[in-house]
This record gives sequence, C-alpha cells and structure tokens, in this order.
Amino acid sequence: MTSIVPHHAQGARILVVDDNAMMRRSLRALLESQDHWKVCGEAADGLEAVAKFDKNKFDVIVLDFHMPGMNGLDTAKEITLRSPGTPILMVTLHDSTQLAEEARKVGIRGLCAKADIDCVVEGVATVLEKGSYFKN
Repeated sequence: MTSIVPHHAQGARILVVDDNAMMRRSLRALLESQDHWKVCGEAADGLEAVAKFDKNKFDVIVLDFHMPGMNGLDTAKEITLRSPGTPILMVTLHDSTQLAEEARKVGIRGLCAKADIDCVVEGVATVLEKGSYFKN
C-alpha cells in the first residue's frame, strides 16, 4: 500500500489503546500498512495506557472510548496533563456530537467511528500535522 502520510508525519510512533485484542490487532495492521508508521505499544485499558505513556515516547495515541475502569475521555485527560502536545485520536462505536464535544474539551484532536475504520489513517495523519479530525 502506498503511504498517504505527509513527509513530516513519517516515523510516527503509535500507542494503540482498546480493550478488545482483535481490534488492537486490526488497528495495528491498518496503521503499520502506512510507510514509516510503527505501533510501538498496545494497552487494554486506560490505566495501562497511562503507565505505558509514562515510560515511552509516542507521537500519537489511538484510543478507544468505552473501556473498563478508565474510559477514553479520562485516559485522554491524564495523558494531556502529562504532555499537552501529544495528539490523540479517539476511535469509538459510540460516535455522537456530544462525545465529540467532550473529546475536544479534554484535548482529543480527532474522533472516528469504528464503523468507518478506514478513517483512522486519515485521522492519525491529520492529528500528527496538528490538525483536527472529527467525522460525525
């Protein structure tokens, strides 16, 4: 597959956070199909995501909304407190205007519906370029 990623978004180190292992594998395969992107970490919940974020350098976080324990909004708040510049793209089954508004408030730069999983590549590329990507 040819990369659609702008030159300055290349070499991105990605953390994928989703409580569903099959979804994490799918997201990893999709993201790594892009030249120069590497999924350097996976987490099954928000607490694990924050712990991995504290130990590693990631250029972008792809984050599920609905997870046990700490949901995606709370996870994004914690990561944004630690590193306000880190772009976060939320991927969710629960896409709504209200969720998009809440996501923006906590520093999330983009939101994609899992039903339109192909938008993840475009969303990650956009947030890496410091843009916003809300498809709802």
